[in-house]
Amino acid sequence: MNNLSDIGTIKDILSRHGFTFSKSLGQNFLINPTVCPKMAEMCGADENTGVIEIGPGIGVLTNELCSIAKKVVAIELDKRLLPVLDETLGEYDNLTVVNGDVLKIDLNKLIKDEFPGMDVVVCANLPYYITSPVIMKLLEDKLPIKSITVMVQKEAAQRICAEVGTRMSGAVTVAVNYYAKPELLFNVSAGSFMPAPKVDSAVLRLDVLEKPPVKVKNEKKLFAVIKAAFAQRRKVISNSLGSGLSKSKDEIVSVLESAGIPLNSRAENLTMQNFADIANSI
Repeated sequence: MNNLSDIGTIKDILSRHGFTFSKSLGQNFLINPTVCPKMAEMCGADENTGVIEIGPGIGVLTNELCSIAKKVVAIELDKRLLPVLDETLGEYDNLTVVNGDVLKIDLNKLIKDEFPGMDVVVCANLPYYITSPVIMKLLEDKLPIKSITVMVQKEAAQRICAEVGTRMSGAVTVAVNYYAKPELLFNVSAGSFMPAPKVDSAVLRLDVLEKPPVKVKNEKKLFAVIKAAFAQRRKVISNSLGSGLSKSKDEIVSVLESAGIPLNSRAENLTMQNFADIANSI
């Protein structure tokens, strides 16, 4: 096995395949040899587990996952990397590489077909530009998975893992906490990648909850409330909800008063239960 964290090895492999990095796909390959073993260990994979990886690149993390998991399915959008992965990971018979867009793939069917009888986890180094869409798809599709371990931009990780109702919290904080329990695992410096991004990264794990922490009559309405509240987060909640949900000021005031929420609250002040109460009252 080639050392897939070695810059010289990476450049040699990519050169032979005529590969150049795509800025539009957010391609940054890990060259820090300590990161991927740590991610694979902390994602919960073992000899009885199936793993979905998103964006394997040249296979640095995939290599670690294949060595400990029962089966790995790696979803790669860039078809130029398929022959690269054939070379770097050809020795593994517990790996399936799928060329496709994770945002368009039927992941429930993939799990049913590829991981019968297995616990399943997700482990991935996500491109910054699709962090939130991918995480929310994995959660909203209500997949039969135990956890999601991903490397994302450090600031995004901090926001996702912030406590709901604090200044750092945002719409994605509340949305993620409805489905999972987030934990920040460790930071990764920009110099750990080739090419190096302009910001640092962090690895977080989302342990998927068996049931949401609050009861809502309509989940779509809950997420509409969350989106509206944070769309104008500097405004008081009575104003941001009114404009975001196309409701009159009187309607919103009535809802907030019945839920016991001060009219001068802002989105970042509200708890998960507050958001549920608003959604259930509208």
